[in-house]
Amino acid sequence: MPELPEVETVARDLRGRILGATIVEARFDGPRAIAGVAPEAFSRLVRGRVVEAVGRRAKTVLVELAGGLVLTIQLKMTGQVFVTAADAPLDRHVRVVLDLDDGRQLRFRDVRKFGRVGLYDRDDAGRLVGAEGSGASGTADLFGRHGPEPLEDDFTLAAFRRRLRRRTGRLKPLLLDQSFIAGVGNIYADEALFRARLHPLRSVRTLRPDDERRLYREIRAVLAEAIERRGSSVDDYVAPDGEGSMQEYLAVYQRTGEPCQRCGRPVRRIVLGGRGTHFCSRCQRLPAVDRPAAVPILRAGTAADRVAAGRAAATRRG
Repeated sequence: MPELPEVETVARDLRGRILGATIVEARFDGPRAIAGVAPEAFSRLVRGRVVEAVGRRAKTVLVELAGGLVLTIQLKMTGQVFVTAADAPLDRHVRVVLDLDDGRQLRFRDVRKFGRVGLYDRDDAGRLVGAEGSGASGTADLFGRHGPEPLEDDFTLAAFRRRLRRRTGRLKPLLLDQSFIAGVGNIYADEALFRARLHPLRSVRTLRPDDERRLYREIRAVLAEAIERRGSSVDDYVAPDGEGSMQEYLAVYQRTGEPCQRCGRPVRRIVLGGRGTHFCSRCQRLPAVDRPAAVPILRAGTAADRVAAGRAAATRRG
């Protein structure tokens, strides 16, 4: 699923392609593709609107339209956005089409249909709420439960520490919690923890000030690097201007059984909260106080580790 760097890349690509364009018509393949407004109101409300800005909040692309409306694109697991000529062949998985005044189309493609294209108003406080006249006005703020943006200037070490010290539980699930920090997902949680030398099962309450500092620094560093490399093109992710390359620089994510880049020990994989979690057991040591509760999870991952290690060895020999 695309995370902050991938969505930021999509937003930047779109900004260079559709800024200043006018939407002349909108079509979609069913009500499930649309969010924030009554589906029957979507086409009417976007028709004739000029694209004034393109940005991002959390894992959502924001297309600012004239008149204060904001069109949102949530990619979810398999969503993709393309800007193409209107006469280009139409893929059967395209869910939403926006016709632009210069003869091009913005197309939202989504094989698994979890993604959404939405339409919202900005209220006086800058929050995104249901668009007036849409049949959904007055709905709650779209990002009301989201935490801060980790790359913004006001997300300081002090701010991070304040949020962290109010929490309990394990590090990996906390980093995936969008109310804690917006935009971090499975890939960059694993990578940030590896860089910070912190075990994903480690309890938040056991962190020392130096641990907090490293985690803060590495979250920001890995996200910034991934944006520079146009994200990780794994699974279905591709941006309008092409693929990213961050997947070539990932240290642990989806590298089960491969030697750790630091110490050579095989990268491990466990399932935590239903999510595959990758780490090095030597570089990311688990404090003794956290080990008893972690034993069942670590043991469950051992068999899968052996299989993955065998595959990695076979690949290296081949």
